[in-house]
Amino acid sequence: MAVIGFAALAFGIFVLDLLLKNYMEKNLEEGESRLFCKGRLLIRKYHNKGAFLDVGEKKQGLVTAFSLGLTLFMTIIFLSTFSMRGNSTFKAGLALLLGGAYSNTYDRLTRKYVVDYVSFPVKNRRFRRIVFNISDFCIMIGALLLALGEIRRK
Repeated sequence: MAVIGFAALAFGIFVLDLLLKNYMEKNLEEGESRLFCKGRLLIRKYHNKGAFLDVGEKKQGLVTAFSLGLTLFMTIIFLSTFSMRGNSTFKAGLALLLGGAYSNTYDRLTRKYVVDYVSFPVKNRRFRRIVFNISDFCIMIGALLLALGEIRRK
């Protein structure tokens, strides 16, 4: 995939998640939930004021600064790959990770919280309480692809 394709992937993730977050903000009350995909997903609006699992919710400024710094650092790495040939797995991982990071960092800067909206209706209460967004999934998948791309490179 060409450089423009990877950049478009990151941008597409950002836009898709932003649209979904805006929809959730307008159409669901905080904590309201609905079953989706024949009961396989639970759609629920949650305002996450910290990082994953609300870690750092009482230190939002620090979480935002860390998120912004890490996103800028990863952007520099992403831009440096534009001159590299090959290693599409690594580049795809960076694109997925950055698309998600841009969306969540944008939320932290503009809303002062991240809009999460997807849970899994499982029996385990702890896991059921965790609320994600598309960006979170892209960050996780991107990190895995980055590791895989690094392993393949060696």
